[in-house]
Amino acid sequence: GLTLALDASASIGTLALLRDGVTIGERTVEMRGDGEEQFFPALLDVVQAAGAGTGDLARIVCGAGPGSFTSLRVSGALAKGLALGVGCPLFGRPSLALIVAASDETRAPGSRWIATLNAMRGDRYAALVVVDSDGVLGSVEPLGLLPSGALAERAATLEATLVGPDELVRAEPHARGLARCLPLLAGA
Repeated sequence: GLTLALDASASIGTLALLRDGVTIGERTVEMRGDGEEQFFPALLDVVQAAGAGTGDLARIVCGAGPGSFTSLRVSGALAKGLALGVGCPLFGRPSLALIVAASDETRAPGSRWIATLNAMRGDRYAALVVVDSDGVLGSVEPLGLLPSGALAERAATLEATLVGPDELVRAEPHARGLARCLPLLAGA
């Protein structure tokens, strides 16, 4: 079946459609525009472009944050409403994992990353993400809210590399990363 993944933890909203763990379509939408809402039309577009309808969705996976409160509410409400309407299961997964999962630079087997997102006022949301020997994400450990100045020391302590929109290894969360997060969906 088809899996629809969506995330809006950063300033952009992302959508990905997966079939058997392979991304078959994706879209990116600006979440903070002054014009009309674009997330739902993009969702319909990615599903229709794959020759499917919303009734073909086997499950929906939504980025559960942390991140932009308003954008997360939009994507979460859309995911919940669609799941209820279609009658398929809905799962939430950490948006910080999608930073590592969507980046080509974070594929080294056995690598360790601290994924970060700006939490404003000099703080960052952070999580330790470990890549398994086969290149997929094996574990995600939330580290909570950390002062930006403490991240380098924490990364050194955990023998991890910082990754995120504002880090040396620059990466944004993207729903297409779900393809590398399948172990996190075990039993889903």
